Formats: sequence, C-alpha cells, structure tokens
Amino acid sequence: MAYKVPFVNYPLQYQNLKSEIDRTVKKIFESGNLILRQDVEDFEHAFAAVLGVKYALGLSSGTDALIIALKAAGIGAGDEVITVSHTFVASIAAIVHCGAVPVLIDVKEDDFTMDMEKIEEVITSKTKAIIPVHYNGRSCEMDTLMKIAEKYNVAIIEDTAQSVGATFKKRSVGSFGTASTYSFYPAKILGCYGDGGALATNDRTIYEKAKLLRNHGQRSKTDIVCYGFTGRLDNLQAAILNVKMKYLPQWIERRREIARVYDDGLREVKEVRLPPRPDSDERYYDVFQNYVLKAQKRDELAHCLKENGVEILIKDPVANHQQKGLGLHHFCLPVSERLAREVISLPMYPELTDEQVDCVICNVRTFYASS
Repeated sequence: MAYKVPFVNYPLQYQNLKSEIDRTVKKIFESGNLILRQDVEDFEHAFAAVLGVKYALGLSSGTDALIIALKAAGIGAGDEVITVSHTFVASIAAIVHCGAVPVLIDVKEDDFTMDMEKIEEVITSKTKAIIPVHYNGRSCEMDTLMKIAEKYNVAIIEDTAQSVGATFKKRSVGSFGTASTYSFYPAKILGCYGDGGALATNDRTIYEKAKLLRNHGQRSKTDIVCYGFTGRLDNLQAAILNVKMKYLPQWIERRREIARVYDDGLREVKEVRLPPRPDSDERYYDVFQNYVLKAQKRDELAHCLKENGVEILIKDPVANHQQKGLGLHHFCLPVSERLAREVISLPMYPELTDEQVDCVICNVRTFYASS
C-alpha cells in the first residue's frame, strides 16, 4: 500500500542528499577503503566533538555498542544490571549476552523514561550497572541518577540510541555516565544506510578496552590480548554519516517544529495524551526521535489511520517482560504494561511536509469525533 503519509521516507532523504551521497560512495568504492579507514576516524572525532566527550568509537550496531560498553565496564556473569522494560529489547539482551542478570523497573507516566524513584528499591550488593534509556528523543533525569550511581558506586551505561542531540540541563545526553551507546539504524535521527553504532566515553580505559573488543582483541596481527568481536563500523557507513552529520542540527529543529504542530493540532483531543511539549521544561531539549501518543481505542485508531493513508507504528504491543521467550515474567511493571496497550507513534521525520502533518492531525481528530 502506498501511504499518503509514510512513517519513514528513506528515498526522499536520499534524493535531498543525492549528489553528496553519490560522490561519497563513489570515492569509497574507487579507493577500496572499506574497513577501519580514515572516514571512521574522521567520524569518531566529529561525533565526540558533537557530544562534548573525549572519545567516540564507531561500532557495528547499537546492540553491539551496548554489549561492548558493558564488557568494557567489567560487567559479567552474576552481576545485576538495572534497566527498563519499556525499551527496544536490545537494552535487555545486551545484559544477558554479557552473562549478567537484567533487573527491570518501571517508567514514568509522563515521558516514558526510567522512574528514578524505583531504582533504590532494587539495588543489591550484586548491582554493578544501570542502563538509563533516553527514549523517543528525551533524556532521563540524569542529575538524580548520577547521585544514585555515586552513592552505590555503580556504572552508568547510557542507552542513547534514540536521542542523539538531546540535552539535559544543557549537557548532551551520553556525556554523563561511564559510557554511552548509539544506533545509526536508518530510521534514527542520524542514520546510515544499514546497521551502525557508536560508543562514547570520557574514560580512557573504557575506550581502549572497547577498541580492542570491537576488533577481535587485536592490538596488531601479532598481539591479540583478549577475545573480541567483529564489531566495527564499516568505512562506507562512516563516510555517509560524515555527510549527514552536518545536517543534524536543522533536522532536529524540524522535528521539534513538527512536534509543536502536532501539539497545537491535538491538544484539544481529550482521548489522547501527548508527549511533553518542546520547551515545556527548560531542563530538557527533546529531539523527537518519535512522536508518541497514549491513545484510547489505540488499535482502532491505528486501523483508521492506515485505512486513510497514514502509516503509523505500534512498536511494542507486548511489553518485553511479558514476552514468553525472555524469562522475565516475574517482573510486575504496571505502567510499562499499560503503555504496551496504549501507545502509538505518528510519522516523525524532517522531510514531512506541513500538509502531511496536517493530514495526520485531521485524521486523528476525525476518528475521535466520530467514534
């Protein structure tokens, strides 16, 4: 089905950048510089500068970045790591892949980020790390979290896959903790044309360990110091990200503009609860990876929008801890469970036209007016 308002539009973004992207791809193919070449180093330096950290490391995906960050921080068998259920499953899977035990807590009703009041209830002598998930483009409440981390001497691995460019109290998310991780999946605010990720840190030791882990523990062909992974960001994707990164500020501002239009158009619809409005809290600078509603009659609304040419996403209709195959059913997280039944993501990307945004608003309003 061809949607009037697609949920994402990769071809349109490519057309807008076509000359730069084609020139970059041609350069890489003609030079044969494919793995761990200058474009990767250039990206790492530029990305670290954007975040305001000392080190950034290009990796193969956001998931691998989480695994490598945890391992570089010394997390292993029997350790407990606190995170949330209301996230992409990779946030939890990375803990399990390190041999550690995920301890899940609930999120807040207003912005779906980690409920800081729940953390100390589950901290034990085995707790070694906390993974706050900066979700939908909004920072967690990092000042409170960092006080808890200092009190209990635990590592903070920030999952920043959905929030590159966001800030908390004018400081970039991803610059607070022991390390932070990023995804450059194509639909992300800063996305490549395949899988890609990064780790960022101010800790030289973490950086050096992660650098070894991403490339089979090799300092050189004759000096392998540990077992590692194939976890590298390839040079082609790094070069593409270098092209795209200069557009990041204007893309983020367009997302915030679209969020304001959605807010203005939907604020009178009593059946939906909107995300926090841009600039509603001066501590937060939200970048709106997603624009997510809590909606009454969510599934009926989704069907109506699709039938009228608006592509939407219901990302997690079953909460992670209620997935049968994950062995997490012992957690009781009422907010996360309710959100799985209620949330719906509207189209949100910089290339959306004002007319398309108005079309989405009109269809939401019409559905509730007639239901």
